[in-house]
Amino acid sequence: MIRGKVRRSQLVAPFGPGAMQVLADGTSVITAGLDHWFVPGERLDQEEFRIHEWRLESHLGVDALYTPPDYRDNFKASPGQYNTKLQVPVLRFPAWSFCPRCRALTPQPLHIADRPRCANPDCSGQKASWTPFLAQVPFVALCERGHLQDFPWVEWVHKSASPKCRSPKLKLRTSGGGTLASQRVVCETCHKDRGLEGITSVERSNREQEQETTYLTAHLEDGTEFSCRGAMPWLGLETGRGTCGEPLRGSLRGASNVYYALVKSSIFIPEASSVGVDPSVLEALEEQTIARARANVRDVLEDGDKLTASSLRRAAKKNAFRLEGFTDTQIESALAILEGPAEPLHQLTTESVDGPALFRHQEYTSIRDTIDSAELVVREPEGARARDVEELISRVRLVEKLRETRVLWGFNRIFAESSRQDTAARTALLRRQTPDAGESWLPAYTVLGEGIYLELSPEALTKWEAGSLVQKRLVPMTQQFRLVAHERHLAPREVTPRLVLLHTLAHLLINQLTFECGYSSASLRERLYDSPGTDGMNGLLIYTAAGDSEGTLGGLVRMGQPERFEEVLRNAISNARWCSSDPVCMDSHGQGPDSCNLAACHSCALLPETACEEFNRFLDRGLVAGTLDDPGLGFFSSLK
Repeated sequence: MIRGKVRRSQLVAPFGPGAMQVLADGTSVITAGLDHWFVPGERLDQEEFRIHEWRLESHLGVDALYTPPDYRDNFKASPGQYNTKLQVPVLRFPAWSFCPRCRALTPQPLHIADRPRCANPDCSGQKASWTPFLAQVPFVALCERGHLQDFPWVEWVHKSASPKCRSPKLKLRTSGGGTLASQRVVCETCHKDRGLEGITSVERSNREQEQETTYLTAHLEDGTEFSCRGAMPWLGLETGRGTCGEPLRGSLRGASNVYYALVKSSIFIPEASSVGVDPSVLEALEEQTIARARANVRDVLEDGDKLTASSLRRAAKKNAFRLEGFTDTQIESALAILEGPAEPLHQLTTESVDGPALFRHQEYTSIRDTIDSAELVVREPEGARARDVEELISRVRLVEKLRETRVLWGFNRIFAESSRQDTAARTALLRRQTPDAGESWLPAYTVLGEGIYLELSPEALTKWEAGSLVQKRLVPMTQQFRLVAHERHLAPREVTPRLVLLHTLAHLLINQLTFECGYSSASLRERLYDSPGTDGMNGLLIYTAAGDSEGTLGGLVRMGQPERFEEVLRNAISNARWCSSDPVCMDSHGQGPDSCNLAACHSCALLPETACEEFNRFLDRGLVAGTLDDPGLGFFSSLK
């Protein structure tokens, strides 16, 4: 039986539906769609895995969010157990394999349960005491719309989309080199032979119109385009639901561009009605046994009826002791939050915010104030900040408790970002059957932590970003990003001085915090709140992002107190004035990922990719602390 282990959070990213991974025994598998993650049964209580996040559910248009199931054994000493033997299914992919001895290429079923062995009667391994295991081929084919299929071995070697060779016997041979040119596929039936050089490359099909195609699509058969058939093996579909027609590109199955998880994250904002409700009541109602009792009562309620405290106590039976000490009024007030429609704590007051910024603006309007709730605690630091700091940073908040939810809503292939406005199509890739009304859901997981929120002075920021030298500084970055966006099919966006300033400041502070209080840079994460205009967002949140206990004991919050925060800020700005790679780093006109950074390199401003929202792009120390030629250019140049 082919099986392996993976952390539950990794089933959201990077090993969600449609992603490939290699198990401990060397088998490459692909994670199956969501249709079979929770198989209905008598002992299934899916409500136990429910994550309540009203904003994400509304934003993504689903009815629920669930954590991936964990595996539990049955124990005879504990009868009546729920949610045992739950497994996330995988399929063996690529289906084509070759024998390490005789090099024979053969396809195997996706659902094969055991590692296959070579069945070629001419293989020398057949005469040995054991038959060699087959090794999966290292190549697959994929398209930009998210489809994936086995490399077309038969079609490629015969140079035909409809080969006429009967009973082809293929072999994958290698000359020992390290390039694709050293790999050749041979048909022993008709003696065709063809190398794999160029199968991963892209070319222009029409230089005047700059239409892009791939070498595999254009050259598999002369005069005919061999395009994608829309295969989705993680859903058990060898052909698509319709015609895809996109150019098909060969790739190594372990390449990083085979799968990019599309994850939407959210800082939980409590509903307005939760203010004043005892957090211990909410915690008791969300406990596993009580949550199951709530679901049982909900299933038998008539339309318009409400879940009451008395009916919940009866349904809880022997677990009703968990509700002791709470009055019916307390329980029903908490039930109104958990069972009723979500009502945001803060209503939006601006009409200028739209698109992705609208979702962030809801967090922005909440986290910049003080809140004391079960899931989000934000306080104002005690003490006054120094005058020069106060002129540049108008607001600092200590986020003593937060809950971040991360949801997988789709995935890309080939490009991490896409300009295609096909959100529904990306989500549809996660499952084979369209869910019934009221039953749509997405996989998610939560991270508890703490953080520091800071906000720049709007007056000082508006005056600074209007400067002609500031605008001129960004010209090389914006021009380079336009070229990259066109070549890599990225969505167009405006790169503003405000975005670069906030982003670079967040990186500098995170790097400084790793020295000041011992956090690893991978355990911290940035969250940018940016939108143009005088009344636009201009804040950033640095918070713990690790799933364990690191950074949840108040260490980061303590660094937000005025005396500690000012020292961290001053040290970060001071270190930003000089990099060990200067003057090369400071004078750069394009470096880093996609050459979309100016003065920013691994020695000064880059972070692990898990900590950055922008793929380590749009960074420049010059706009923060000034340049060698113009020390006064930076927003924080006046800070001593």
